[in-house]
Amino acid sequence: MGLSILAYALLGITGSVLFSKRLSQHPRPQWLRPLHYIIGWVMVGLVLLLLAIGLVGTLGHYGSLGHSGHLIAGGSVVVLVLVSAASSTQISPHQPWARAVHVGTNIALFVGFAWVSFTGWQVVQKYL
Repeated sequence: MGLSILAYALLGITGSVLFSKRLSQHPRPQWLRPLHYIIGWVMVGLVLLLLAIGLVGTLGHYGSLGHSGHLIAGGSVVVLVLVSAASSTQISPHQPWARAVHVGTNIALFVGFAWVSFTGWQVVQKYL
């Protein structure tokens, strides 16, 4: 989970630099956008891996799902990450809605990561 949050923070930093360069109409470094994409896809992979670990672990321990709010929180984060990733591939001058969707889902993802961290901590306390 920590690596996913680190990736999210790095995406926030690189995304903010991309945004400021676009607003100021200054050229951005050539490596910045590919780095932003790579970190984004790494985060998608990490979140999907955490989903798989959580599902397998919960089914293995309890035999079924839905024993805490962590399932809803985690599912929400997975959906937000996938919407953000999908919208990022659509960003272009011809589709201005995609950038708004991408930024909006990333703002919502801040709340989602906080929620999933809190509920995850509750789950960890059950195991201790």
